[in-house]
Amino acid sequence: MQRSDIPARLDRLPWSRWHWRLVLALGVAWVLDGLEVTIVGSLGGVLERPDTLALSAAQIGWSGSLYVGGAVIGAIVFGRLADRLGRKRLFLVTLLVYMLATVATAFSTGFVSFAACRFATGLGIGGEYAAINSAIDELIPARVRGRVNLAINGSFWIGAALGALLSLFLLDARVLGPETGWRAAFLLGAVMAVAILLVRRHVPESPRWLLAHGHAQEAERVVAGIEAAVHGRAATATSAGALPPPARRATVPSLGEVAHVLLRRYPQRSAVVLALMVSQAFFYNAIFFTYALVLTRFYAVDAARVGMFIFPFAAGNVLGPLLLGPLFDRIGRRRMIAATYALSGVGLALTGVGFLTDVLDATTQTLAWSAVFFMASAAASSAYLTVSEVFPLEMRAIAISIFYAVGTAVGGFAAPALFGVLIETGSRANVFAGYLVGAVLVLAAAVVALRWGVDAERKPLEEVAPPLGLGGREP
Repeated sequence: MQRSDIPARLDRLPWSRWHWRLVLALGVAWVLDGLEVTIVGSLGGVLERPDTLALSAAQIGWSGSLYVGGAVIGAIVFGRLADRLGRKRLFLVTLLVYMLATVATAFSTGFVSFAACRFATGLGIGGEYAAINSAIDELIPARVRGRVNLAINGSFWIGAALGALLSLFLLDARVLGPETGWRAAFLLGAVMAVAILLVRRHVPESPRWLLAHGHAQEAERVVAGIEAAVHGRAATATSAGALPPPARRATVPSLGEVAHVLLRRYPQRSAVVLALMVSQAFFYNAIFFTYALVLTRFYAVDAARVGMFIFPFAAGNVLGPLLLGPLFDRIGRRRMIAATYALSGVGLALTGVGFLTDVLDATTQTLAWSAVFFMASAAASSAYLTVSEVFPLEMRAIAISIFYAVGTAVGGFAAPALFGVLIETGSRANVFAGYLVGAVLVLAAAVVALRWGVDAERKPLEEVAPPLGLGGREP
């Protein structure tokens, strides 16, 4: 990679309206994911009705697992392409995939078509994670990278609240009712995707990626344009003029080279990231994909009212990253990651005891979950922050993809199906055992993070993980 002042120029920019627009255009990926997951969660009971899709609890669980499976494959495929073709091309393509798939979901006729559409939707969302996390970290100033990344990841729960609101409104018999309201919910998700697709067209390619791929002049032009937008002035004639032919493009590291970096150069970082991703994926997917079934089966909540219970749940998840995020830049990554993971595990175990002994009702169960996920949301967001900043630029997207895929496949794919089966038994003890598994996993991750975590706070990405220097160029 060429020596350049471009990374330093990006890092020293003051926070501005341009950065807010960037966060809005790219951060909506998590809003869409939250919308998708919550719609299915809120509609879980409705989709069991004979006048909708007549799904069983196990089939709803498997649909959730297939969504996660699609996200795993999408992350790997699109993540590799994001390193090869650029961040911008991919975050436009992945949003288009999501949009088409969620439209198709609205026209499902049974379990097979519904599950297939959920899988395709997951492909788009999984691809979003790799391209978006890479672009955000490479464009946000280092001094606020932690809090911004956590806040963006926490916006999943804005989508969750929106999904719950849509389900309550559309399932109301005075509006559309359960029979057709669930279809309209998916269609509205696609409408939001169209609006965001229009906004994203104006987000520039990552200058860091351009520099690594031999496009120094284009990277200079993009950075000059960003600086002009931030400082409220016109771009200079030099930066806005015609560009010379690009320099020779650096090759993307082979999968063998990627494996060497992950397993030989940074084995401890890889172990930390894997522990964080697996544990948070199981923790979240176990509860969130099936919370509607818990409320309807164990607390006799009407299926059409399940969406009401997501609001306090979502509030805890949004506030956690927002309020705790600045501490990840001040106190440091390692200590805050360990603390949030540990407190999440203890909280889930205690909440599980309350569920097992039947001392909670639907409201207090939801409030207990909200308190737990105040911490867990910051913890899970920090996992994505960690994987996106501790590996070299040339393989950042594929590294995000690999750990997202492995962590989600191990921790997320099994969790919804497992809990769907546990809930269908009708046994509180069986469900409690599942909660304990989630608690133990995040407690173990807390120990790993405290021992081997990386102190990446307020450091430039190039200092946290020096570029590989592809094509004979030194970092």
